[in-house]
Amino acid sequence: MARPRKCRYVQKKPHAAYFKPLGIPLTELDVVYLPVEGFEALRLSDLEGLTTSQAAARVRVSRFSYARTLTLARKSVAEALVQGKALRIEGGRYSLLEHARQACPPRREAMTIIAISSEGPSLDDAVDPRYGRAGGFIIAKIPEDDGEPEISYLDNGDAQLLAQGAGIATTEHLVNCGVNVVLSGYVGPKAFEALQAAGIAVVQDMDKMTTGEALRRFRQGLCQEAQAANMTKAR
Repeated sequence: MARPRKCRYVQKKPHAAYFKPLGIPLTELDVVYLPVEGFEALRLSDLEGLTTSQAAARVRVSRFSYARTLTLARKSVAEALVQGKALRIEGGRYSLLEHARQACPPRREAMTIIAISSEGPSLDDAVDPRYGRAGGFIIAKIPEDDGEPEISYLDNGDAQLLAQGAGIATTEHLVNCGVNVVLSGYVGPKAFEALQAAGIAVVQDMDKMTTGEALRRFRQGLCQEAQAANMTKAR
């Protein structure tokens, strides 16, 4: 069964619900729909300039969920502008902040899912300094109560074989696993951009230690989220 979507909190409804090309009747235009929570994501990120973490906290969803909402909103606006369609803002699952107590209450993300680039399948193996061309990833699922993590291994061999785009392919694998934090050594600019678009936090310079040590450092609050790629030739 699919997990029910969390409602998003928005500050206020949009002033205008329709935008269309000048001089063309609305009845003659195709319509692109933008949900209200997508409109709010555009306001927070593109108008107010908030980071993904800050904006996700405002609407009370995970970074990954917020990033996906923002990506879809930008795509809707781009489609309307480029293809000359009308843009209609309506619908979605949201609640106004002033009604927050009566609507869906704020929830904490159920767990943190960490991916650590690894040279092997165990916590005793070294952190692979490469991100996109890492042999695989230790996946650590940390429950809400910060209990013992569930550990698994994700093989990344197919991305290693790619001549180009290994970092983007790797990011797709991690997104499918629900990852929201990556610990690695070096992350190239294209891979970093793909991770940001997916709402995945990046911690770099974690090489020269085991994956177990990297995981412990993260859980002890000793890691700092990167704001830019730290190497241009690594993917």
